[in-house]
Amino acid sequence: MSISLFTTSAAEKAMSIYRQSRHYMINRRMHFIYLKHKEYSTTMIADILDVSRKTIWEWDKIYQEGGFDALTTLHYKGQPSQLNQYGEQLVLEFMKKPVATLKEAQHQIAQLINIQRSLSATKTFLQRLKLKRRKVGQIPEKADIEKQVQFKENKLQRLIKLAKGLRIKLFFVDAAHFVHQPFQGYLYGIKRFFIRAAAGRKRFNVLGALDAVSKSVTTICNETYINAQTVCQLLELLAHQHVGERIYLILDNARYQKCQLIYETAQRLNIQLVYLPAYSPNLNLIERLWRFTKKKVLYNKFYRSFDEFKNGINTCFEKMKNSDYKSELDSLLTLNFQTFDMLQTNL
Repeated sequence: MSISLFTTSAAEKAMSIYRQSRHYMINRRMHFIYLKHKEYSTTMIADILDVSRKTIWEWDKIYQEGGFDALTTLHYKGQPSQLNQYGEQLVLEFMKKPVATLKEAQHQIAQLINIQRSLSATKTFLQRLKLKRRKVGQIPEKADIEKQVQFKENKLQRLIKLAKGLRIKLFFVDAAHFVHQPFQGYLYGIKRFFIRAAAGRKRFNVLGALDAVSKSVTTICNETYINAQTVCQLLELLAHQHVGERIYLILDNARYQKCQLIYETAQRLNIQLVYLPAYSPNLNLIERLWRFTKKKVLYNKFYRSFDEFKNGINTCFEKMKNSDYKSELDSLLTLNFQTFDMLQTNL
């Protein structure tokens, strides 16, 4: 629970300053402290003092941050927080022991450096330190972080450099399985929204190859399964589209992508296969494209029939080919890949 600064002693001090001061604005501010101590609402205080609620909130913030000295200083611009000198220490502590709420952050700061601040002051301080409330991500439990770093530095970055220099064609390959069911997202509203849920669980499978440089995507789609034969179709299609060019594919370790048929087909077409470390979706650029597709045409959308569902997805891919989403995809599909350290994964 946050500690109130509007105590009885604070109210008595405010009334003492009120009686001694001849400046109407300072008197109003002292009266504000007294009324806050008496637990009047913001609206009631604003009506009594004939000011706006925004002014009451501003006075509250000034008092929380700087106390009586700040509140009795007109045109107050703020003063350096005592917390500033502990900024680096607190960043390290919050990285070691993350918190979920402002109250927890407030309590942790008080425990570490014995300085108590209001929730609003705590929030402002955390923002200054670039400590934001972020959604916790997830990586597979079996991911080898060290191998991911080595792959990124020793292989992936070299291939990206060659692709940017137009010496090779580099593609990120993966399959997405879109199930005909509700994809529920977030919407602002006074009440909770509901979308209808289609019956059945038909799947629309898409095997894609995303060009690392041009951001164009080549797809093979079906309604059954993605298997080795499907991957071979994609290899044949890419070889036909890029005759005479050196083609490199970045793939995950799905079993159907690591079989003799795939090896022989790739060798015949002179396509180089480069496999990611196990459990490394964060290093596969096309994963971002699948999330983008869901956001554009699936989240919070109801498709009555499976054909409408498929058409929605195919229309999204067509728009990608026509550069309708170019600015968004250029921003999303940058060739920067997140790797992790033990600090981020030891919660």
